[in-house]
This record gives sequence, C-alpha cells and structure tokens, in this order.
Amino acid sequence: MPSTYHVETFPAATPAASSVFAAVLSQGPLTRVELARRTGLSSAAVTKAVRPLMEAGYVVEAADDGVRASVGRPANPVRVDGGRALFIGVKVTGDEVIAVLTDLCCRIRVARHAPLTAHEPSAVIGLITALTEELLTEALGYGVAVQGMGIAVSGDVDRSDGVVRYSPFLGWRDIALAELATAATGLPVTVDNDVRALTVAEQWFGGGVGCANFAVVTVGAGIGCGLVVNGRVVSGSHGVAGEIGHLSIDPQGPLCHCGNTGCVEAIASDSAILHRIREDTGRPVADSAEALALARADAPGARAAYARAGEAIGRAIGAVVNLLGPERVIISGEGLAAYDLFAEQIRDAFAAAAFGTAEQCEVTTRPLPFDEWARGAAAAAIQTFIGSDTC
Repeated sequence: MPSTYHVETFPAATPAASSVFAAVLSQGPLTRVELARRTGLSSAAVTKAVRPLMEAGYVVEAADDGVRASVGRPANPVRVDGGRALFIGVKVTGDEVIAVLTDLCCRIRVARHAPLTAHEPSAVIGLITALTEELLTEALGYGVAVQGMGIAVSGDVDRSDGVVRYSPFLGWRDIALAELATAATGLPVTVDNDVRALTVAEQWFGGGVGCANFAVVTVGAGIGCGLVVNGRVVSGSHGVAGEIGHLSIDPQGPLCHCGNTGCVEAIASDSAILHRIREDTGRPVADSAEALALARADAPGARAAYARAGEAIGRAIGAVVNLLGPERVIISGEGLAAYDLFAEQIRDAFAAAAFGTAEQCEVTTRPLPFDEWARGAAAAAIQTFIGSDTC
C-alpha cells in the first residue's frame, strides 16, 4: 500500500492507565469511584490515569440520567468515545476472508467478505491487502485514523511474535503473518488464534462482560476454547492454552490430524461427523447441511454421529470446568446449527464429568456469525493498542 494513516501512541503509558481504560471500555460509563473499586487502584491513581485519556479525547464525561454534570468532578461517570479511533479485524477461514472496520468500542461499521481460492501466504496476504484498501477508503468518511489491524487464524498462533506456528486448515507452518501483513498494509498488525481473539471480544463486549472467570468453547470446523482467568485472557507460555480439541478422550478413537488418537476434534468437528456418517450409513454425504438433514430425518447412523460428538464436547467442557472452575461456559461456532441434535448429550456428559459443585457452572449458547469472529480480531488489535495484553 502502504497506509497513509498516522498511527498514534495511546496516552496510557502505565499498566494502571491501561487497566482503567479497559474497565471503562467494557463496563462503562463508570465514575472514578467505581473505577477505583473495580480496578483495585487508589482514587488518586484513577484520577491520574483518566486525565490524559480525557485530554486526548479517548474518554469523555458521560451524561448522568440525561443531565450533563459539570466536567471533571469525581462523581461524573466517564465513557469511551467510540468514534475516536478505528480498527480493522480480519478472520481467515479455509475458504473465505472476512474483514470488518470497527470503532474503538468494537462496533462494526463496515464488513467485507471475499472467497479464498488459494492458501499460499502470498495469496492470503494479497486478499487481506485488497480488503484493507477498501476499508481504509471507507474509513476516510469517518474522519479518524485506523490505528491497527488484527488477524485471526485457527491453529497454533504465537501472538507475541506474530507467527502462525501451525494452521491445519491453511496448511501453514511458521508463517510470520504479522510481519508480512504490516509490510503489505503499513498498519501495526496483531495476529492471534481465532478463538482467543473471539474470547477477547466476548470478555469486553459480549457474553463474558462482568465475568472474571469464563470459557468460550467453539464447535464447527474445529473444536476450540478460549479461557479467561481472573479477568485475563490466557494464552499460556507457548500460545496454545485452551486447546480442548486435542484432549484425547478415547484412546481407541479415530486418528486426529495432530497425530494423536481419540481427540475431541477427531470425534466432534464437522469433518469428523461427516466421516462417521459416511462410514456408518454408506452414503456419500456431501456436506454438513446434508448430514443435518439425514440426522433430523432419523437416518440410522446419522443421529448417532451427532450424539457421539455431543458426548465428546460435554466431556471436554467438564474437564475445563474441573480444572479452572469458571462461572460460565459459552458455546459458539458454526456447529451450533446442529445443537438440537447433541444438546442433551453435551448436558449429560458435562454433568457426569463435572466434579462436585463444578456442575453449577452455567453452560449457555451464543450463535456468532463470522463477522463477529473478525470483530474479535479487531478487539485483539484494540487490546494491543491500549497495552492491555493477555497472560
């Protein structure tokens, strides 16, 4: 390209300021007193953190019951000015690239979809660059700059280095995606695992708001899990925390693409279900839509494949709850289209696996289209911009 946008330095030079901004972003409007309580900071530290954010226009005084309070007093609630900055989020699937333009509050302003016909990194970067050019043109109409881009990819992603270590759906190993995308677009780029990026968005803006400990479990082409522990999204020392899809729950089970046997993903992913139905019914089932139709028509073998998938997912959720004790588990992903076929098995297997009061964990569903996954990538970019990193 490169981008002609001026990328600013966010005026939160300390962890305290970053913490305050993140709290206002996800839970605001909040008074300074409430901010001190929620962040554990002193009132003086909160006031010191808020001042430069207000001076730079990232935080503004909020109306209280429709009446504008006098500016600057501690009792006045403050909120994030979503229009102060823009971000781009990109979700890469095996056959499509979805790109969104969001504001600072991660509200989608524009969305673009394009088919992905080749998986070579150069082809993917070329498509991302083309979509970015379109969104940067759209951004001109908002009068503020794009401050960063997030790219979400399935698989083993090292966010700190911006490297995709392994993505089975793209066939990638050790691709320096952040470096390549930055060179092509001129924007700062954050690359993250797609489920982890979605979890950031859910923590700040979705089903996890207000939860200090929760998990997002995604079902579909793969089985993923994002974890929030003590208010922070967990990436682990090697960037692969939460990979419940590769829990081996059946030593005699099918071979997984990771090389192990009996993984949850080898039993419950879309492709695994299709394979099982083809084997058990002898029918050349073409895709998930046909598999769903067969199962709902009570075709022998088809419902059993979904039931087996539900049991595997429920056992995996039980393992997560036993290990981490979250207050909520959110199930999402394109695989929810079949939820009626395996919901009972998920519930029963979870109840059987959960230890003691862990069974009280709330398990809920939240269907999210791929635009929301791209929004998650934008949330990861916002996270980088404001200096609120994962653990």
